[in-house]
Amino acid sequence: MTDGWLKDPQKYWAVRFHREPQSGHRDVRVLVDHGRKLSQDQPAMLKSRRNMRYEDAISLYKELQHIGWTHCEAVW
Repeated sequence: MTDGWLKDPQKYWAVRFHREPQSGHRDVRVLVDHGRKLSQDQPAMLKSRRNMRYEDAISLYKELQHIGWTHCEAVW
């Protein structure tokens, strides 16, 4: 699984979906980071991080796309 990125319709916030490094092969977990890049010389500001089951993360990804979030390149 590779990282998945979405940006809100105003292009202000971003969400990163990436595999939890400690998750097993049978119980895949996904970290969902919600934040934004402040500037080139500063690290990203993370607003929240959720640890979700793979299936729940897929549902969230699809739901965000349904309300207007769009795929984007890596933000941080």
